[in-house]
Amino acid sequence: MKSNYTIDHKVLEGASATRRYFAKFERIMRHMIQVAKVSQTEGVISTTDVDILEGYLKSLSHTFTALSYKFLMANRVGDHSNRLLSIDKSDSGFPIFQELLQMAADALQAPQHLKSLPTQDRLKSQMVNHILSERKHPTKLQYALSQRIYYEFLEHGELFLSQNDPQAIWIENHPDEDRRTYLIHWATYDSRTNLPAVYLMELEDSGRKGLPRDERRWPRAQSHLMAQSISELTLLTIARGFDQDFDDLHPMRLRRFRIGPMYSHAFTEQHGPLRDVLSDASGEPGLDWALSWQVETLTSKDVTWEKTGFFSSTERQIYDVDTARLGMKGLTDFHQSLLLPHRAYQVLEEKDPPSLRTTRKYVLGNNGEVLSY
Repeated sequence: MKSNYTIDHKVLEGASATRRYFAKFERIMRHMIQVAKVSQTEGVISTTDVDILEGYLKSLSHTFTALSYKFLMANRVGDHSNRLLSIDKSDSGFPIFQELLQMAADALQAPQHLKSLPTQDRLKSQMVNHILSERKHPTKLQYALSQRIYYEFLEHGELFLSQNDPQAIWIENHPDEDRRTYLIHWATYDSRTNLPAVYLMELEDSGRKGLPRDERRWPRAQSHLMAQSISELTLLTIARGFDQDFDDLHPMRLRRFRIGPMYSHAFTEQHGPLRDVLSDASGEPGLDWALSWQVETLTSKDVTWEKTGFFSSTERQIYDVDTARLGMKGLTDFHQSLLLPHRAYQVLEEKDPPSLRTTRKYVLGNNGEVLSY
C-alpha cells in the first residue's frame, strides 16, 4: 500500500497534454478488445469471457471519453487545480480513484445540469457570434460546451464506475443433482492501485430458488463479492470466504483480469526494464507506451464435506493451487501480457530484458492488427 498518495499523483495542466493522454487511452482500449479475442484463439480465455470483457472495456472507454470532455478545457477557465485531471504517475498510469468517485457523483446530478445548460446547438451558435463580434476565442463558451457533452455522456450511462455490481448469467441446469450453474461477473476500480479489475466466478447453485431470483441470497452474495474485491486479496482467499459464507453456492472457478498499469514515457515514471525501452521508443508521437494485462485463474479440483449441524452437512471446495509456481499467489494458473506498439516491441526485443522474456507480447502492427509473440 502506498504511504503517500499525493506523491504518486500528476496533474495534467495543459489542454494538449490532456488531449494526448485521452487519445492514447482511446487507442489502447480499442486494441485491448482485439487482444482479448486473440487470447481466446490461443485458449487463454473463453468466448464467454471475451464477450463479458468487451462490455467492460467499452464501458471503460466511455468513462475515459466522458472524463476527456470534463477536463479538456478546464485549464482555460482559471487556475483551479481541482478542475484538472490527476493521474497515478508511478504504479498505474490511469486516472486516480477519486476522479471516478466524483464522476459517479456528477452522474447523479446530470439531469439538473443539463436543464441549466444551453443545448449544444445554442452554445455553438453563441460561439460563432462571439468570434464574429469580439474577434476572440470563445473560451468560456467552449468550456460550457465541453461540460454539456460531459453531462450528456453521464446521463447516457454505460460507464465503468468505481464499483460495477455483480450480474448473473445462467449457464445450465443439472436436473439429476437439482443444481444450476451461473457465471457471475463484476468489476471494480481499485482505490489502492488506481486500476480496473474484472472478476468472473462460475458457481453451482444448490438452493431451492435460482440465485438471481432469490431476494434473500442474491443481495447478500452481491454485497459479499463487492466487499472482497480488493487487489491485495488472493483469489484463494476470496473463493474460500464465499464458499464458507454460502452453504448452497459452490464457487467452481474464479478469474480476475487486471487491466494495467499503463506505462508511458510522456506521462508516467516507470521503473525497471520498460523505462529504457519506452525512452528509446519515444521518438515518434504515440509510440512510447505499454499496457500490462494479467489473467489470474483459480479452479476447484475436488470437494470435502463439512458438518453444519446435528443432521446436516455441506460441501466445501478444494482448490487446485499450483504450490510450486503460484503458491504465494493462491492461483491455479497465471498469465501476464503486454500490449505495446510495434516500435516499442522492436526496442524490447533488442534489449531483451530477462524479466520480460516469459511475458506474452501483443504487438500493435503498423496496419492496426494485433500480433502475438
